[in-house]
Amino acid sequence: MISRRLFIAGLSSLGLLVIASAASAQDVRVMDSAPKASAVIEGRSSEFFVRFDRPVDHIHSQLAITRNGQVVEKLAPRLESAPEVLFARAPTLPAGDYDLNWRVKTMTGVEVTQGNIPFTVKA
Repeated sequence: MISRRLFIAGLSSLGLLVIASAASAQDVRVMDSAPKASAVIEGRSSEFFVRFDRPVDHIHSQLAITRNGQVVEKLAPRLESAPEVLFARAPTLPAGDYDLNWRVKTMTGVEVTQGNIPFTVKA
């Protein structure tokens, strides 16, 4: 009786590990950002963030602003932000077209996902 209970408990635990493993293998999705994709920013804007659908590893994740494929600002994500948010500040950018590039690692440390958010700074 006890052996059967242990066997069932072991199978249940294994099933939960498989489900958790499958969930972490899916791509991390962007839920919100500032600026939003294809947004036109007017005036001074120095705060940038990307909110994901799950916690990310802030220490091993990256944010950068690029223009024409060249890095303009490498941003340091603040470690104090919410677990699923990469937040950083940057100097005010001159007018032009930019991309907010992000590269995140999940908390399991296995998955790395990257993407970019295009935006424009208007004079």
